[in-house]
Amino acid sequence: MTKAAQDLTPREIVAELDRYIVGQGDAKRAVAVAMRNRYRRERLPENVRKEVAPKNILMIGPTGVGKTEIARRLATLAGAPFIKVEATKYTEVGYVGRDVESMVRDLAEAAVRMVSDERRAEVHEAAEQAAVERIVDILHPETRVPQAQQSNPFAASLGSIFGNAFANQPQQAATQTVTRTLPDEEAARVRAAAKADVERGFFDVRVIEIEVEEAPQLPIGLIGGGEQSGFGGGDMGEMLGGLLPKKRVQKKVTVAEARRIFAQHEADKLIDMDAVKREALRRAGEHGIIFIDEIDKVAGREGSRGPDVSREGVQRDILPIVEGSTVHTKHGPLSTDHVLFIAAGAFHASKPSDLIPELQGRFPVRVELGSLTAADFEIILTQPENALIGQYKALLGADGVDLDVTPDAIAEIAQIAMRVNEQTENIGARRLHTVLERVLDEIAFRAPEEGGKIVIDAAYVSARLESIAGNSDLSSYIL
Repeated sequence: MTKAAQDLTPREIVAELDRYIVGQGDAKRAVAVAMRNRYRRERLPENVRKEVAPKNILMIGPTGVGKTEIARRLATLAGAPFIKVEATKYTEVGYVGRDVESMVRDLAEAAVRMVSDERRAEVHEAAEQAAVERIVDILHPETRVPQAQQSNPFAASLGSIFGNAFANQPQQAATQTVTRTLPDEEAARVRAAAKADVERGFFDVRVIEIEVEEAPQLPIGLIGGGEQSGFGGGDMGEMLGGLLPKKRVQKKVTVAEARRIFAQHEADKLIDMDAVKREALRRAGEHGIIFIDEIDKVAGREGSRGPDVSREGVQRDILPIVEGSTVHTKHGPLSTDHVLFIAAGAFHASKPSDLIPELQGRFPVRVELGSLTAADFEIILTQPENALIGQYKALLGADGVDLDVTPDAIAEIAQIAMRVNEQTENIGARRLHTVLERVLDEIAFRAPEEGGKIVIDAAYVSARLESIAGNSDLSSYIL
């Protein structure tokens, strides 16, 4: 039985991360302790709990060694809202560009999506049943349960406000009544048979006409603003969407597609979005993880001059977010007091000490990730659950090719990737993608016509790569 996230010990968290990420034991230990501390904090008395702040982590290491993947897998393991942002896309307040508060709004959006998906999964069966009932109503209208359909009382008044965009919509009667034309016993029998047929897919390819609601578009660009304010035009449109009359459109779709559309609509009816937003904001504030990549690119270098005048300003804007502040999102206020921040950077041209002192102090846990060796590359190619060799075997297997990569070929690929990393720019495990593509491009090209079993050995790898890998000028362009 799989253990819940809050019951995992740091050692078990590291073991889970080992399934996907090779090496980097120090970084895994740091994030495992940080994750466990969150659940330790939840068990504390209320007066102590609010005083315990997360210990943010600064990862230092070259590209392609697993910094982002560690944070992403940790969030997946914890079931926590997670976003990855690049520090370089933010600007100091006063410059054109995104302000740093937008990362918190993005976290709120991620949390709302996560909780919405969970709630949809909970009401899936009920929504599916309601969708089948609606399809039976269309296939056998004579068996419908009598009901009244009310028109939107706001249509006339809002049509006068917003002009012809709604005035031209066909006017409905105040009340339309649908009646049942079959006796109750006969209607029940027909509906039961039709429902069974729909559920087993008998009508899936049959085309029916359904009526769907489309959210009205504002006819004029009267709403300004954007993400800078947190209450942009899209948010205002959402707010007005509940008042504006829904536009009904007739569509011809298959029963299978209609079932999917109806199930989505019925799920929306069953979900309390206010409760979803409250839970999402709580979860984002208590368990959210924000991964700030490329933090070294906004670190000031002594004596530097040039156009990056807002670099230190970005750090100063990030500081209050990391320290803990309340950001207004369209779903409500979100406090960052207990959000875990993981920053990462290669720090080739700068050092962590180049960050402003206040920001350095907010990342007390420092971990250094080492460069990957040829032995690490061999493990990456074969052992993790998402191992590259396994991915390529599955891809080519779809065309009927049985790909066999021998151990000496794997060792040769790892050695060449290591050598190219040393001779040119070190891009870590990402080099394996470029090397493997070069090795397999001919096989991938011929696979649909040839099929069968193909064996790749060290000699084949050398023949494909040696002339390129041995020439540093060529490898810098091709590999």
